[in-house]
Amino acid sequence: MPSELAPAERHLQPTFFLDYQHSEIRSFGKHLVGRARKPVEIAKRLYLGVRDSIRYNAYTFRLEREQFRASNCLMQGESYCIPKAVLLAALCRLYGIPSRIGLADVKNHLASQQLLDYLRSEVFVMHGYTELWLNDRWVKATPAFDAGLCKLMNINALEFNGLEDSIFHAFNKDGSKHMDYLRDHGQFDDLPLDFIIDGIRTAYPHLQSTQTSAKTRSLYNELSE
Repeated sequence: MPSELAPAERHLQPTFFLDYQHSEIRSFGKHLVGRARKPVEIAKRLYLGVRDSIRYNAYTFRLEREQFRASNCLMQGESYCIPKAVLLAALCRLYGIPSRIGLADVKNHLASQQLLDYLRSEVFVMHGYTELWLNDRWVKATPAFDAGLCKLMNINALEFNGLEDSIFHAFNKDGSKHMDYLRDHGQFDDLPLDFIIDGIRTAYPHLQSTQTSAKTRSLYNELSE
């Protein structure tokens, strides 16, 4: 779907994955939004809430359908880019802001060695972000890395002003290369789970046998060592 197309009703509807009717999501949204009324301000508050309240942890990846729901991401308290993008999209729809899911393949130059060993690759396929309809245009928002993890990685936490695309910084604070976008898979009205799983299985066929052993791992622990 070309990014210049205006949103439709489907960009506001709940789905199995964007389950904003869930009581925990509604309560979380109310806590984050407070007295804000303007869409841009609401989007900014929701973005920061998802970015920093849900710790980034790539090792939470599972193949089960339930693991990709917004409510599961929220209640788990830690997740990775795709469920966090889904959670932000769900919260925005709750507040009448049209949203959709974007996917891209990226190359990470600053991942921990343990994570690179886990993935057996520097390429992160199916990196998830959110697109929001604000001020009559689609704007990208990437709530993946929380502020605490960014501090450990020596990168600035990614900000979002509701007016401009917010994607990963190309460099860290020292000028070292951080992340390149290699391929954009486009935007989707709902989470394309089969497409995501096919891509992940092709890129990381070994992950299906390592999910159990990765359950207690954390990027926080690895970067603090």
